[in-house]
Amino acid sequence: METTDFSQPIRQSSKGIIIIFAFNAYKFFKRFFVLFIAFGVSLARKKTFASLTPQTIILIIVGILIVLLVVAFLKYLNFKFYLSKDDFHLSTGILNKDNTIIPKSKIQNVYIKQNFLQQIINVVSLNIETAGDNKSEISIKALDKPTALQLKKELFNKSSLTEDQIEIAEETNTIFFKVSLKRLFLEGVSQNHLRSFVVIASFVFGLYYEFKDYFIDLKLKQRIEEMIHLDEESILNIIILNSVFILFTILVSLLFSVLKTVITNFNLEVVENQKTIEINKGLFNKVSLSLTPSRIQNIVIKTNRVKRYFGLHTLSVKQAMVNVKQRKNFEIIALEKDQLKHLVDKLLTNYNSNIEQSIPKPYYKRILALQMLALTSIINIPGFFIFGNRMWYINIALLLFSVLYILVTYKKAYYKIDTEFITIGSGFVDTTTNILEIHKIQAVKLKQSIFQKRRQISSVIISTASKSVKIPYVSDTEAKSICDYLLYKVESQDRDWM
Repeated sequence: METTDFSQPIRQSSKGIIIIFAFNAYKFFKRFFVLFIAFGVSLARKKTFASLTPQTIILIIVGILIVLLVVAFLKYLNFKFYLSKDDFHLSTGILNKDNTIIPKSKIQNVYIKQNFLQQIINVVSLNIETAGDNKSEISIKALDKPTALQLKKELFNKSSLTEDQIEIAEETNTIFFKVSLKRLFLEGVSQNHLRSFVVIASFVFGLYYEFKDYFIDLKLKQRIEEMIHLDEESILNIIILNSVFILFTILVSLLFSVLKTVITNFNLEVVENQKTIEINKGLFNKVSLSLTPSRIQNIVIKTNRVKRYFGLHTLSVKQAMVNVKQRKNFEIIALEKDQLKHLVDKLLTNYNSNIEQSIPKPYYKRILALQMLALTSIINIPGFFIFGNRMWYINIALLLFSVLYILVTYKKAYYKIDTEFITIGSGFVDTTTNILEIHKIQAVKLKQSIFQKRRQISSVIISTASKSVKIPYVSDTEAKSICDYLLYKVESQDRDWM
């Protein structure tokens, strides 16, 4: 196979011009999406917008695209990179030139992505992350895959790197887990559809608000009433209408969850090496990334009753300084229980889940009750204006839901602490288990309100480089004991947190 000499400054593939242009055009049209929709609606109704004819608007759009193409070409010309013995060098810019130098020893992760357009023109992007920022430091948009893999190996191929980093480049690959379409479908069906409903509802209400006058002109309400022949005096018709609406909403939310799950995790496979794990997945946006135990700050395990019935578990890995959009890719879904245990044992050496667990004080139930009371009050303010006296029936359902929420959430809350790990359980619909290594803790603090002080109750907030977790509402004595123990363990162990 032909190799590339990275010791001399080189550019990415010339196809990068297309990728940069498409990316800039997408950002531009996304930013002014509502304005373009308004253009279209106005032209459809009045054949003009702000005294501009359709031909003039088309010329303006063409001019914008030409400017974006010129910018993409200049970015491509000025984007050069090369490798020295210990550093990665990058030159970028259009008019002003920027030179970036990243020591190879500071590189935390290198992952390869391929969106739909990159798949069409047969290139990949290579992203380099360091511990100095919460986003990708470097993104090379267009490389052929062999060159990207060679560059990844070169970045992790010096004696100054850690053992885990060298493993990424040198280990042989073994496919440990590959998801089937059936399990992806079951995963989508067993998702928390409330989240999908909120996303869809927000999108629909946003569109309605933006084009309210246009929808009024269409007289959709009158047409719906004519189709169903709704008799406002008939309780049966109202019940049927509401039932059909609820069923339709559930089906749409279910379809959205299934499609999102399949598209995001299509062809998901876990490649196991001696010390690392590689995740490959995606349909329109393919991603390939490596997990190294030294960088893992937290592990989160999720399941629920439906998922347990199908034998489905999700493993999420939280790492420091990871791009916000990239975090969702550090997730392995549809795992069997034995597969989950194997991966946890690989990523967390000597983890023992069979230790005695403790639970929060019953005061936690009061806090949950106050939270539900606040939520119910917020719902009732607009509720009585919208539903009138029917809101009392809705409040009965809210009361039953609140009782269920309090009992289930309290039952799932627990914590376990041993010499190496902290395990914290929580959840309502999903059962969530947070696991973190004690030596990677960055801070520990006690949190206590004036009401909790009278009852001698505190919460312990434990922070790592990726997130914070909470041991909720334990006695002051227990909270101080946990805090002192964790601080002692962190200060007495000579181990790196990354």
